Order: sequence, then structure tokens, then C-alpha cells
Amino acid sequence: MLSPKNFSPQQLSALAALALSVPISLSIYLIDPNWWIILTFFIIVFSGSYGLILYTMQTFVYRKIKLIYKLIYQTKASKREEFYYKNILPQKSVDEVGEDVETWAKQRKAEIEVLKQNEAYRKEFLQNLSHELKTPIFVIQGYVDTLLNGGALDNPEVNKKFLVSTSRNVDRLVNLVDDLDEITKLESGEQELYLENFVIQDIFKEVFESLSIKADERQIKLSIKKGCELPLTVFADKEKIRQVATNLVDNAIKYGKQHGDVEASFYKIDGERILIEISDNGSGIAEEHLGRIFERFYRTDLARSRKGGGSGLGLSICKHIIEAHHQAMHVRSTLDVGTTFGFTLVSKKEAV
Repeated sequence: MLSPKNFSPQQLSALAALALSVPISLSIYLIDPNWWIILTFFIIVFSGSYGLILYTMQTFVYRKIKLIYKLIYQTKASKREEFYYKNILPQKSVDEVGEDVETWAKQRKAEIEVLKQNEAYRKEFLQNLSHELKTPIFVIQGYVDTLLNGGALDNPEVNKKFLVSTSRNVDRLVNLVDDLDEITKLESGEQELYLENFVIQDIFKEVFESLSIKADERQIKLSIKKGCELPLTVFADKEKIRQVATNLVDNAIKYGKQHGDVEASFYKIDGERILIEISDNGSGIAEEHLGRIFERFYRTDLARSRKGGGSGLGLSICKHIIEAHHQAMHVRSTLDVGTTFGFTLVSKKEAV
């Protein structure tokens, strides 16, 4: 059923004109019951009332509404938009215009919330970046000042120790800058991928071998999950995926449980993609941190302490590498149970 509140300006004008012309025509009928005269008066009154009311509404009501639409879109109207304002907009009811304004208000509110959230993230990122840069810079500055002004330069044992520590912190700064440069290229799409077919298990075996000393220090066992040994070939950038695997396994060793296990598993999930997961049985990550674990420099109190070293960009780089392959990365974790990081890759691509 058509509701009066949804009437267009034309319908409202016609309804008002009818309300005026019918009583007038009936009054004339009582004076002179001549149907031709009544019909003539009805047509004249209806047409005149309709035109006057419609003109008034369009001039004084929809003219204001047109200004509201211009303010909403904040642009100078094009010829197409002018056609819309003159021909399409007047067909809309006031309620429909109200719904448009409400929709616009909700969109702007959502945009403002996103901007506020981005501003908070930006401030946090700059604070974290400042902290990451200041720590090695202050250490380097302290050692250099001591060497130059504290008399340590003439002591071979002391100056060598200071220079070794200075070199270590310079390397930390270089790594941080390199990671920032890489993540910037990944985010902007400038990082080129060299795609090829390779067996994903082979990459993890090599990574396990390269990190075996670190794992042995914490007596952590690195292994491929039983039943996942069957070679699976993926089509991806081999060195980039090696970087992802190294970072995830290194994190699993660093934050895993002493005498624990780090396990890699591989699954075909839909005939076109391979799912890779790396699990540890360490301290886990609290649920409130999981949504932000891939942010740059984001660290949790329990599982991602600065004491562990690193630039704080590893997981963010991993996520961007996987997304550069048009795939997805995820994390599951439970406190005191462990953490599983996973990502997908495209299966082997046949030669054309």
C-alpha cells in the first residue's frame, strides 16, 4: 500500500490540487448543476492548483534539498548531476531524501571512525619507531662518547669491546632501515615477485637446518607433522617464502616452550591452494592482541617482548609478502597452549 509519507512532489501536488478542486466543483454544482461548467471549473482549478503547488514545492523546498545534496557531495555539479537535480531528484519523496541524508551521515561517521583509528595507529607507529631508533642510537652515542672523552680509546681491551657493541647496534639500525624499506615496497606494490614452482617442504627443511643451533639451545624439536611429508609443489617467490618461513620458525623457537616442539604442516585445501601452518606449544598470545599482531612494531606483553630483539617488523613483512601473492595469512593462539601461524599459496602451475 502506498503511504502518504512516501509521495513524490508531483503526487503531493496532485493530492492537494484534488482536495481544492473537488469542493469547489461541488459548490458550483449546487449553484448550477451543469456538468460542462463543473468539468471546466474542475480542470481549471485542478491544473492551476497543481502547477502552483508543484512550483512552490520545487522552488522553496527542493531548491533547499538540492543545496543539501551539493553540500553532502561537496563538489561543483557536473552537467549529469545538474540533470539529476532538475529531473530525478524532484521525483523523490521527502522521506527518500531523508534516507539519503541518513545514509550519508552514517558513511561519514564510519569514515571519521576509521580516520580516528588510523590516527591512533599512526601515533603509536611513530612512538614505536622512535623507540626502536633511539635505543641503538643512544647506545652507539654512549660508546663513542666514552671512547673519545673517557680515555677508553687507549685501552685495547675496552675499546675493542665498545667497538664490537657499537657495530652490533649499527647492524640493528641497518636491519631496521632495510625492513622499513622492504615493507614500504611491499605496501606500495613495488616489490617484484619471481614466481616459480618448488616443493614447500624443502624450504622448511632448509630453514629447520639453518635454525637448528638456536633450537638446540632451547632444546626445541623442529619437525614436519606426521602425514604431511608428501611433497607439495607451490607456485610462488621462493626466496620470499623462505623469508616468511624463517621468520615464523624463528619466532616459534624464540617464544616457544623450553623442551617444546615446533611443527610445520602442509595441506591441499581445494585443489588450487596449499595451506601451510607453523605451530608451537609455547606461552601463546592473548586474544585481545591477535587482531593487531601483524601491525608494524606491535608487540604483546607476554609473547612479543623487545627483549627478544628484532625490528618488530617481521610478522608485518610476512603478511605483506603473502598478500603480495594474493593469498591470506592468519593466526590462532591460546594462552599456555601455543600459537599457530598459517598462510596459503597457489599450487603448482603447469607449463603452458
